[in-house]
Amino acid sequence: MKILQEEKQLLLQELAELKQDHRNLDISIKELAEQVNINQIEVSRLKKQKLKLKDSISRLESNLIPDLIA
Repeated sequence: MKILQEEKQLLLQELAELKQDHRNLDISIKELAEQVNINQIEVSRLKKQKLKLKDSISRLESNLIPDLIA
């Protein structure tokens, strides 16, 4: 699958946004974990959301890798 330069730019922009969201979730999880009264349900929800973002990031990154000729 060959992607056009415009499509590649859009994918790169989306990838950057997903990575930023992933970092923000990581920070939120760490902040929640440091609280005295930890809300385990909220931490669990954020961790699941973070995993979904990681999967999306991996898919986008694999789409950006050009197909190799066998």
